[in-house]
Amino acid sequence: MKEEYFKWYSPHLHRDVEMLVFGHAGYPVILYPTSMGSFHENRDMGLIGSASWFINQGLVQIFCPESNDKNSFYNKHVHPHQKIQNHIAYDKMICHDIVEKVRFNTGVGKVVVAGCSFGGYHAANFAFRHPGYVSHMMSLSGAFEIRNFMDGYNHVDIFYNSPLEFLPGLNDGELWKMDIVLGTSNWDICFDANIKLSDTLEGKRTNHWLDVRKDRHHDWPLWKEMFPHYLSRIKFT
Repeated sequence: MKEEYFKWYSPHLHRDVEMLVFGHAGYPVILYPTSMGSFHENRDMGLIGSASWFINQGLVQIFCPESNDKNSFYNKHVHPHQKIQNHIAYDKMICHDIVEKVRFNTGVGKVVVAGCSFGGYHAANFAFRHPGYVSHMMSLSGAFEIRNFMDGYNHVDIFYNSPLEFLPGLNDGELWKMDIVLGTSNWDICFDANIKLSDTLEGKRTNHWLDVRKDRHHDWPLWKEMFPHYLSRIKFT
């Protein structure tokens, strides 16, 4: 499996960013890490290995950027307003430094976004904020609210980065073209969050798959089972 390391200065984050890329060709997949995860977490925990067939066949190319959570949602040393601004800067980095550069790697002109746990939040939030850039959204045990990080602070930028809040009013036609998967389990700590998001999508008559696995924990063995299954939903040309 081809593995490449990239490091660059992002003007959006005003710092260097690190990323691993797996594969030599194929549909671009942006794979977020879990809470405060590193750019090599998804490799180290075996998620990349679970998708090795798709990667080695040249069907997908997986981009694994680092997170910015330590500077945003998990930063206890700044005001909540700065937390959300730091998150927005990360969203801009993903969009402008990565997605806009790789989305034409195939003729589709869009990317897949995916992530486990808090990475599932990032995938859903990016997909619903930028539906014109995303063909497939795959959330594996994600949660979709950020108010608990904000200490009661209220601001429009918080609203527009909380999928359960802004999604009901979203009327971008690209949303209905997206393939959306919400993966969870009846034992998952994020089970209720996935039910809520599924209900919200159902209320908008947005096709999606709520995949509820039986008696599995919120952990990597479940996600390594889900990820290749979800990649098989991509229509490769």
